[in-house]
Amino acid sequence: MNESIPLWRKIQRQNFTRLEPLSDFLELSAENRKKLLDKPRFPLNLPVRLAEKIKKNSLDDPLLRQFVPLQEELQSTPGFVADPVQDNQFKKSKKLLHKYNGRALLISTSACAMHCRYCFRQNFPYETEEKGFDQELLLIRQDPSLQEIILSGGDPLSLSDVTLASLLRSLDEIPHLKRIRFHTRFPLGIPERIDLPFLDLLSSLSKQIIFVIHCNHPAELDADVIAALKQIQKRGILVLNQSVLSRGVNDDEKTLLSLSESLINQGILPYYLHQLDPVQGAGHFALPESRGAELIHYIQENLSGFGVPRLVREEPGQPSKTFLNT
Repeated sequence: MNESIPLWRKIQRQNFTRLEPLSDFLELSAENRKKLLDKPRFPLNLPVRLAEKIKKNSLDDPLLRQFVPLQEELQSTPGFVADPVQDNQFKKSKKLLHKYNGRALLISTSACAMHCRYCFRQNFPYETEEKGFDQELLLIRQDPSLQEIILSGGDPLSLSDVTLASLLRSLDEIPHLKRIRFHTRFPLGIPERIDLPFLDLLSSLSKQIIFVIHCNHPAELDADVIAALKQIQKRGILVLNQSVLSRGVNDDEKTLLSLSESLINQGILPYYLHQLDPVQGAGHFALPESRGAELIHYIQENLSGFGVPRLVREEPGQPSKTFLNT
């Protein structure tokens, strides 16, 4: 008997992946449609839930700018390259990256719930032919220095529960591992992914689980998203948030303060505010580090210390993220 299709997967299949129906849905004028980028190199992928939050006939909406391809992506910006964080330099296998002491990152899938236009991994040569993680698990077992595995991608929640359960249980059996960390945007676009089978899977693990969501703007949060994340928290799992500082999305004091307040009011800790990784096609999102420092200073003046994210930059070859607001 075939496994029934879970609700979250059915919802995911309704994502907007073509500009014309999305333009109609957003009621874009003919003038605004001309500013969209048809057939972009990095394809459109937007959950209906997020599209419903976008202001009609506006290209300035912060959610639209994050997910809808614009002609601005064709601009050439000096220093913006295909692999800005040099992931390929740190590959230990086709799916395992080891950059920092004590932790490694598993590229669990190429699939995402949504496509962010500034994604630093949009050009990554994902391994899609070789199924499973046998080689990666072997390398992790052989390296007792590893205490933490980060599940990234793509988005690890794109995996089926069957695949995810096999991977997580294999990691859970490795004695020297202490922590398993998820990096995900799934709950922001399709909170139905946090269903009972997934929650039961998390509860069955012995390692400390850490859940890092990626939310850039308070409009991405709503009652259903918070309810899903509360179910994660009830399992004794720490939920953190990381954001990317982006022009036209969250580069003003009111927005970033509101985001931090909305998060900590729900027990979610603001973790990092990332300087934009200089990936090709995302130059229109870039802001100077000085602007990020100003915004962090404003949050610091108006919020408790635990609500202030750390402004960071990725510097390939460094032993950690570089803190910019120390």
